[in-house]
Amino acid sequence: MIRARILTSTSSCYFRSVSIRQLSVKTMSSTISLKNSSLLQTQALINGEFVNGSVAAGETTFEVQNPATNEHLISITNTNNKDFQTAINAASAAFTGFRKTTARARSNLLYNLYELVLENKEDLAKIITLENGKSYTDSLGEVAYAASFLQWFAEEAPRVNGDIIPSVNPANRVLTIKQPLGVCGVLTPWNFPAAMITRKLGALLAAGNTAVIKPAAETPLTALAIGKLVIDAGFPKGVVNIVPTSHKNTPAAGEFICEHPVVKKVSFTGSTAVGKLLARQSASTMKKLSFELGGNAPFIVFDDADLKKAIPGVIASKFRQSGQTCVCANRIFVHEAIYDEFAAKLVEEVSKFKLGHGLVEGVTHGPLIHERSLNKINSLVHDAKSKDAKVLIGGSPATSLGPFFYHPTVLGDVTPKMDIFNEEIFGPVASLVKFKTDEEVIALANDTSVGLAGYFYSEDISRIFNVAESLEVGMVGANTGAISEASVPFGGIKESGLGREGSMYGIHDWLNIKTIVIGNI
Repeated sequence: MIRARILTSTSSCYFRSVSIRQLSVKTMSSTISLKNSSLLQTQALINGEFVNGSVAAGETTFEVQNPATNEHLISITNTNNKDFQTAINAASAAFTGFRKTTARARSNLLYNLYELVLENKEDLAKIITLENGKSYTDSLGEVAYAASFLQWFAEEAPRVNGDIIPSVNPANRVLTIKQPLGVCGVLTPWNFPAAMITRKLGALLAAGNTAVIKPAAETPLTALAIGKLVIDAGFPKGVVNIVPTSHKNTPAAGEFICEHPVVKKVSFTGSTAVGKLLARQSASTMKKLSFELGGNAPFIVFDDADLKKAIPGVIASKFRQSGQTCVCANRIFVHEAIYDEFAAKLVEEVSKFKLGHGLVEGVTHGPLIHERSLNKINSLVHDAKSKDAKVLIGGSPATSLGPFFYHPTVLGDVTPKMDIFNEEIFGPVASLVKFKTDEEVIALANDTSVGLAGYFYSEDISRIFNVAESLEVGMVGANTGAISEASVPFGGIKESGLGREGSMYGIHDWLNIKTIVIGNI
């Protein structure tokens, strides 16, 4: 049995929460005060200038909401396919010159952008927190993470090399060169509004491509702020275009980009269902694709695990960004011999979280992004409870804080018959599953159509290699809950996507290999 220090779902007072009413009126108003006011942009960036969208009537703007309050932050110009066409034209024209720049010149531009992002990190973090909801500390961490990709690919740009290949014909010489693709479409999500842009943008610019970026409708301000820094860094007009559009216009914009013959590649981060739709739309022009899609990450705690390491590891993996990341631990398998101890220690740590508005000092976790996310979490938890899962802490919305807050939750005795075992949670709910043998847990971990990330803790070196090689995922964290950094090849297998981002491999997905055969030598 779990000891009495495990808290019940009704004990919301155990979470050190901060009411949004404690915030000043100025903080919660639509006025966003920044040190560098030029970062607050509400127009589309097309061909080096911020311009209004061409929507002639009706929805000329769309609203950005603060998820901590569901209050209006600011209005953003709305765009339609005419604006995306203008942006594609600008990117295509810019490509003719940008592709001829030297790798060192592109490297210098990326270094400029890297330094500007770090110089403006406080403002960028504030924007992220206001439109995304994550804590200010988390937002500062994301800005540093985002900047690291610009630095990494500034260093990779001069390292794009070709090869000399021995020919079977002694009269021939075979060599390869690598060339940029052209105009690239970039479709980014709301959960990391800075890093999901720079991880793609750094690589594509290092390779010599140009970009048309459609940011998530929930978080366009971060993207447009990065766009302003792109201008300040000295990139030529049209190389980077950022075109925000409303939820209503998003499906049409995605289809337009995917089917456009001038766009040579589409890179998307989001759900598997949308990724499949975009792949079908891209098939007509045989585009190159890089998709980072959904996950259902297993986190396995073996009986020989060091719990002093495993508990912080699962906290880092499961509850970062309130569980709203694609590599979050989704199913936490704990060996039956240590299950009670692990569950008690995990609940103790979760009870220390401070739930509230991200700009309040000391807050560790913010709201979910919108009502749909809250409803999904509610539904998954209710289904699990109806099938005999035990709520060890949390298990309910934190409505006193705001409409989209949900208490960080730990569920015990979760089984494969529950929806929460089989679906990506994308929220602050840790699901604990007991297991007995290595063979059993590996089979359960792999029993899913997706394969992005997996984690496990063990002190046995043989087990570490065996389990790492057996998990059907693109990335494994062995004795760590943090696997994301610029040097890591980020991506999945099965239905979790195509290609890799970051690392020494990341730039190659943005290049074509051209073979040159020279005869009669």
